[in-house]
Amino acid sequence: MDLFDYMKETKLENESPLASRIRPRTLEEVVGQEHIIGKDKLLYRAITTDKLSSIIFYGPPGTGKTTLAKVIANTTSANFTQLNATVAGKKDMEAVVKEAQDSLGMYGKKTILFIDEIHRFNKGQQDYLLPFVEDGTLILIGATTENPYFEVNGALISRSIIFELKSLDKDAIMTLLDRAVTDKERGLGAYGAVLEPDAREFLADVAGGDARAALNAIELGVLSTKPGADGKIRIDLATASECIQKRVVRYDKTGDQHYDTISAFIKSMRGTDPDAAVYYLAKMLYAGEDIKFIARRIMICASEDVGNADPQALQVAVAASQAVERIGMPEAQIILSQAVSYVASAPKSNAACEAVFAAMESVRTKKTSVPVHLQDSHYKGSAKLGHGIGYQYAHSYPEHYVKQQYLPDEIADAVFYEPSENGYEKVIKERLEHLRNRPGEI
Repeated sequence: MDLFDYMKETKLENESPLASRIRPRTLEEVVGQEHIIGKDKLLYRAITTDKLSSIIFYGPPGTGKTTLAKVIANTTSANFTQLNATVAGKKDMEAVVKEAQDSLGMYGKKTILFIDEIHRFNKGQQDYLLPFVEDGTLILIGATTENPYFEVNGALISRSIIFELKSLDKDAIMTLLDRAVTDKERGLGAYGAVLEPDAREFLADVAGGDARAALNAIELGVLSTKPGADGKIRIDLATASECIQKRVVRYDKTGDQHYDTISAFIKSMRGTDPDAAVYYLAKMLYAGEDIKFIARRIMICASEDVGNADPQALQVAVAASQAVERIGMPEAQIILSQAVSYVASAPKSNAACEAVFAAMESVRTKKTSVPVHLQDSHYKGSAKLGHGIGYQYAHSYPEHYVKQQYLPDEIADAVFYEPSENGYEKVIKERLEHLRNRPGEI
């Protein structure tokens, strides 16, 4: 590196955003992701022993994908080069490959190629990398916010280890905020700022697991807030809210507001009030609630409260759950709103729910045995025991139905599922009554 390159890099480092300046340089500085970089985990061992194979980091924004790549760059003995798939073209890749081939051939030195936003590469660009990953010319590190099983070529996937990064929890974000405010070398420590506890907790909460969002907010707060009478820059709740462009909402994801809001959300869907249900959905999303948690509650309501009155409600809810995991925020809010408004507007019945509860109670309190004619008759000797004798095969009868006893003798007259008159369940009820009351049925 010549003097001009050094000065340029130094200037960029000093003037770069806080989230970039304070990025961890070693594994010990990394916060969160213990499930993949804990000291007994594969990735930790691979990095510390410099024995990396091709890997793909997959996870939401601000969770440390690029950070881990930079840590690898700081610890590996291999050459390290970086491309961003949003701007890089084939010529850039050809140049990297040529340099990697020369380095391997002349010095026996491997090259790690980090490709940020790898899902942005088209199939042809991804295919170009395959032979060089295959023969060891390149060790690929890809980073993507999209599910690699959908967005990255299967051939590259099969040659890589996938590491999924999770959204950082609240404690991890608060740790990073504390580091940012106090670090005098790379952070904001020189300003002597004070981050009030409620503002710290608020930023960590609404950042939604995105460290970059929280760090950008605290940087803006410190740089734009004038010192008070005591000469200190104080970041209070109002300032924090303004800097992250979110109004403070009374919603603690581990406290009463969490349970009260989710309770109101479920009861609004059950009560067929789509307006209220969508409102509570918006409140939870605004406060940074986990979209997967919300999707689970919608699925439960679709079965517990809608049930067979509209069997499609569960299909909509399950599809929404799968979609939000693949797409993420902010678009996931549209999918969740569709599912919530559908489930809330659907006809309701808890008959299926009540049926299993009643059956469970019967199982718990009464000892029963399977009727002989329903017992397995496929093994040798079963006929001697009378198993299966007298069983009537339903498909041999009109409408594929024949009346016979299926419940154990001890509870032969029990009724667990009682369809309502609502929605499609009315059709189910009418069909069951028709079959049971056919002429000639005993």
